[in-house]
Amino acid sequence: MAKKANTRNGGKRTGGGASGSGDGTGRRRTRKRAGGGEVRPRSALAEWTKSIVVAAILFVFLRTFLVQTFVITSGSMENTLLVGDMLVVNRAAMGSRIPLTNIRIPGYAEPHRGDVLVFDPPPPDTINMKLVKRLVGMPGDTLQMRNKVLYIDGKAQDEPYVVHAGGGDDTYPWMEWQKQYLLPGVDPRAYAPTRDNWGPLVIPQGRYFMMGDNRDESFDSRYWGLVERWRLEGRAVFVYYSYNGKSYRPFPWLREVRWGRVGHVIR
Repeated sequence: MAKKANTRNGGKRTGGGASGSGDGTGRRRTRKRAGGGEVRPRSALAEWTKSIVVAAILFVFLRTFLVQTFVITSGSMENTLLVGDMLVVNRAAMGSRIPLTNIRIPGYAEPHRGDVLVFDPPPPDTINMKLVKRLVGMPGDTLQMRNKVLYIDGKAQDEPYVVHAGGGDDTYPWMEWQKQYLLPGVDPRAYAPTRDNWGPLVIPQGRYFMMGDNRDESFDSRYWGLVERWRLEGRAVFVYYSYNGKSYRPFPWLREVRWGRVGHVIR
């Protein structure tokens, strides 16, 4: 009987010891998990910080070297581009300048006549924004306009995208720059260019002549001069969003969306 009692007591002690050991191990594991939990917020914060930094670097890289967006704020390119159009611009095609340096990464393509390009305009300093125009004059071209018709190397151009708002011809003092690029044989002293009648001008190497499709309402190369190659920033590709930018109604970007222009390829 004593043996049995001792056996039962021993069993109880053994069971109790096992139970006590299990509780102790469980408490130690809980403490480890709890201790690990105290570290997790710091780890999560570090992960979030790294994610934000990586995302910012990718954003800057994409915007600087690959693509950028551009919003149309004037009617100089109507009807190809409308006020309120938001464009995706391919920067990789023309090449990009590394920020805060004069180092330029070359693009994979050269500009072509007819391209719609975003560029940094030349002086005067009153033009303090990026512009978007159509490239109409290439290096080596002889350009001339007679009664609103553009001639390249003596041939009248078929430009179905061009519109004319009307109004009489006019002169502008800034157009005096054209005298230094006149075709040999043209007397610069007698040269009096106007908006609709100018040239013939010979475009030198490394320079481009830009014009808006809305010829009577565009402030372009006719006035402020030729554009150097390094000023070309990208080729306009398509419209990713569009609304009536001329509207005076509240929130036109929500209430007057031009859904039919979303995804419109720019030509």
